[in-house]
Amino acid sequence: MTTTTDEYESSILSLATNLKLNTMNEMLDFINTELGMLNRGLVRTPDNEVELERFANSNGGSCDLILMQMAKNYGYKIALLNMLESIKSE
Repeated sequence: MTTTTDEYESSILSLATNLKLNTMNEMLDFINTELGMLNRGLVRTPDNEVELERFANSNGGSCDLILMQMAKNYGYKIALLNMLESIKSE
């Protein structure tokens, strides 16, 4: 039995599609895990920029390390949400 070029192409396309779906599912699992961990740390992740700004204004220059960690967490959260949005739009 001979295999045609069309059958090879179909097989390769099917394999690529399955790999893409597996990779997407792994990425979604990773993003969801990371988002879930953001509020389990010692420093709370702000829900939005207003909360972060409110904390920055109210701390009066103290707790700068906490403010810095909150800003990092918030930036990471935004990046994860952007990745999630990009994956879902494909």
